[in-house]
This record gives sequence, C-alpha cells and structure tokens, in this order.
Amino acid sequence: MATSALGTPEITQETVDQLITVPLQKASVFLNAGVRIIDTNGGNPVRVPMLTSMTAPSWHGENEQIDEVDPTFDEIVLLPHSMKSVKTLTRYSNELARQAVVPVGSALQQRIVADVAGKLDDAFIAGAVSPDRTTPTGLLNYSGVQKIDAVGEIGLDALHDAEALALGAEVDPSSLKWLMHSRDFVAIRKLKDTNGRYQVQPDPTEAGAYRLLGHPVLVTNRVPVVDGASSIVLWDPSKVAVARDLNPTVTVLDQLYGDYDQQAVRVVARYDAAPLNPEAVVLLNGVTQP
Repeated sequence: MATSALGTPEITQETVDQLITVPLQKASVFLNAGVRIIDTNGGNPVRVPMLTSMTAPSWHGENEQIDEVDPTFDEIVLLPHSMKSVKTLTRYSNELARQAVVPVGSALQQRIVADVAGKLDDAFIAGAVSPDRTTPTGLLNYSGVQKIDAVGEIGLDALHDAEALALGAEVDPSSLKWLMHSRDFVAIRKLKDTNGRYQVQPDPTEAGAYRLLGHPVLVTNRVPVVDGASSIVLWDPSKVAVARDLNPTVTVLDQLYGDYDQQAVRVVARYDAAPLNPEAVVLLNGVTQP
C-alpha cells in the first residue's frame, strides 16, 4: 500500500487489478462481452481514426500506372474532458473491521464490484444521449445502427430478420452475440416448432450458456422494459470500443472519519464507449410478450 502526499493510503495498482479491475470486467455483462477495451493514461481523450470511403483497388497490367485514391477519414472521440466518473464512497466502523467473521475487505470488494458493474452496464446498455458528453451513450441509443421497430410479440422470424440485416452489412456471423432481457430470453426459450420441439438449446460445451441461431446469448435485466416493450440486440462486440481512463482507483480513507471511529473506501472509475461500426449493431425494438 502506498501513501499519497496528503497521507492518504492508496492501494497499489497490482492490488487494484486483483480486487476491482479484473472482477469488474467479469461482472459487467457489457465489458465481458468482448468489446475492444482501450486503456489511456492521464485521462486524455482517445481519438480513434476511421476510414469512411473505399480504397477502390483495381486491376492493372505490367508497367501500367496504378490509380491513386484519396481516402476519407473520420474519427471517434472517446473520454472527452467533459466525461464524468463513476464514484462510490463506503464507510464502515473500526469495530466492524475488527469483529467481523468475514473479512470486511472481501465483502466490500464484492459489493463495490457489483455496484460499479451495474452502474456501468446501465450506462453502456441504455444510457441516454448526453448533448454535452458527460455520460456514455448506451448501446440502445447509438446513432447509425440498424433497426427493426414495432416488433411486437417476439418470434423466430424477427430474429432471422435481425440476422439478415447483420449479414447484409457484411458483419462476421461468428462474432455476433444476442443481448436481451431475461423475460424475452425465457419467452424465446418457450418457442417450439410444429413438432413441439424447443428451438433454443443449451450450449453443451459451457455451463449455463445458450445459443440462438448459432450465436451466444447474453442475458441482463439492465435492458429496460418500458410500457411492456423492450429491445433485443444482435451485435458484434468487437466493433464497439471502450475507453478506460487507467483503471479504477481505490483509496482507503482511514483518518477522514476519525471522529466517528470509522474508515472508508473510495472507488473512482472513468469509462466511455462508442461503436466503431454502427451497422454491426442491430436493434429489435418494441418487443412484447406472447
């Protein structure tokens, strides 16, 4: 454990990785989906260049001049200076720290990881568009994505339509994954063919894993249900970039609440996310129950 200039103990980065960063990435459905995570130092904005036009290669013979092409570039800016951080401060008494049967640090780690992961998933999945870029925009609100609106009662045809849009955009089908609310997942699991056979089967190679049309299914109740309607996402997580301002910072405040004979743990994490290829995200909106 290191000590800052103000005498405040700060847990070393190696310990932070073990206690917070790695468990957080596993606990977060979004971060664990296979998104491209970019670490940055100093909290500076991340600029990701994008080629927006074709390079137009053509056939040429021997000693024939090759056509020149001026490609058009665009960029995605992640972690602008206006982006806020996820912060949490947890206080506990010194008596609890001394008398607890279960180590307080272990219990705090589990609780902090769960809470921060939930907060990040709320933003990464359904975060509203922030005009001044203070919070991440959610997957359901990305601009330029492919959409099928007013789906109604979920059925296999709508799922095939979503896959058709992804294939039409030349998205690698082996990288596609479903993201949906548990109620929609259960409804789809109940779908049967004309012979009464269930259409969704568990993945025999992984415990608790399911596939739908050959694609892995990510289930999370962070997908909002509004007026009985929700959304189902078919996406390629590798086409979404997540910028991480270093790693979560954990600070033990053992003197600040000394007049209460308490300690506190403060965690600060700063993230942002954006699609590298919006067409690799297909939304089924207005999904209702049969």
